Amino acid sequence: MSGMHDGARRAGLLSVWLAAALVVGPVGAVVRADTAISDWPHWRGPGGNGDSPDATPPVEFGPEKNLRWKVAIPGRGSSSPVVLGADVYVTTSVPMEGKPGLLDFKVVCIDRATGTTRWTRTVVEAVPHEGTHQTNGFASASPCTDGERVYAHFGSRGLYCLTRHGEPVWDRDFGDMRIRNGFGEGSSPTLADGMILVPWDHEGPSSLFALDAKTGRTVWEAPRDEPTCWATPLVVTDAAGGRQVVMNGQRRARGYDLATGKELWQCGGQTERPCASAVATGGVAFVGSGFRGAFIGAFDLAGRGELAPGHGVIWSRTKDTPDVASPLLSGDRLYYYKEKTGLLTCVDTRTGAPHYESARIPGVGRTYASPVAAAGHVYLTDRGGTITVIRDTPALEVVATNDMGEGVDATPAPAGRDLFIRGEAHLFCVGRP
Repeated sequence: MSGMHDGARRAGLLSVWLAAALVVGPVGAVVRADTAISDWPHWRGPGGNGDSPDATPPVEFGPEKNLRWKVAIPGRGSSSPVVLGADVYVTTSVPMEGKPGLLDFKVVCIDRATGTTRWTRTVVEAVPHEGTHQTNGFASASPCTDGERVYAHFGSRGLYCLTRHGEPVWDRDFGDMRIRNGFGEGSSPTLADGMILVPWDHEGPSSLFALDAKTGRTVWEAPRDEPTCWATPLVVTDAAGGRQVVMNGQRRARGYDLATGKELWQCGGQTERPCASAVATGGVAFVGSGFRGAFIGAFDLAGRGELAPGHGVIWSRTKDTPDVASPLLSGDRLYYYKEKTGLLTCVDTRTGAPHYESARIPGVGRTYASPVAAAGHVYLTDRGGTITVIRDTPALEVVATNDMGEGVDATPAPAGRDLFIRGEAHLFCVGRP
């Protein structure tokens, strides 16, 4: 690690904790009585597939329509909000006045019902050791929560565990990543079975870490023969009841035993510098990538060793597959964009046969945010701030086109009767009347 970065992290950590701007708001506030409570504790939702089992957000909304509240979020971050009970959590990095290059890395907790800031916690002040892509900030990994603690991952700036009231519990420093072409970091952690899974794929020694969520101690580390990858781990249950971690990768998609980190299967065919995260259902995982090539495949989680057609690969497609945005799995339908465009494909999960292919969606042309589904609708987000809603059916039907008035790169979070949208400058809550 560089001396400047090391000093900002280690020597100053205690003082940062003590001096952090912890602003505590009304604790224990409840969500409106007319709101069906549901959570979105991870950037891909409670099941990791991008769909909500019980949310009923509106289909028409914007800065002046069905808006519950909006609040300015300081600094820059394209991480997605997560929602638990009465709280919404977001992360950001804020330039420090008069200190060129120094960033204040924060976790912000917002009251779900009112938009009031409950607390803001600085976790570290640091000068990033390398740059980032012009469209990426230094707070791109989304937080997650297990109901007791909140976990914020800032990559080379560390992983931080806080109580739900913003008090520090533990932190881990994994060193500095070296990201391909200086594009910046962004893989999010995943919680499962009392562990937090931390992806660490870069241009140096890569690994997948499993930590004890209560203590931060390493449970296992799985070395990975992979260059930079921005995907997030997915934890699934296979047909035999075993728990697996599915991870994308440029050289191989892989499955690991959740308890031990042992590699169970692998399959080649992915494209360069994958970003999209896996989704899964019924003992089958779907993994794809779409930069300088195209591939998406359905993998039988009971497979072992090197998978291939007829041996663990149920079907695959090599056209118009996703790049930055992850696929959405809803029922027996798999939705994904072509590369970073808004051209949408929907296929049958059982066969890979398309319901429609590379369909043009009104208002959606450039995509970073992943599609999400709730209450029979799919929400598709353009980088310019348009969110188009279609029906969650095999036939393409546009329901509404909405404009948030500012750019949106973060994946929206449907929870209860609301949709939480992280824009360039604000966090919006839009809700059903």
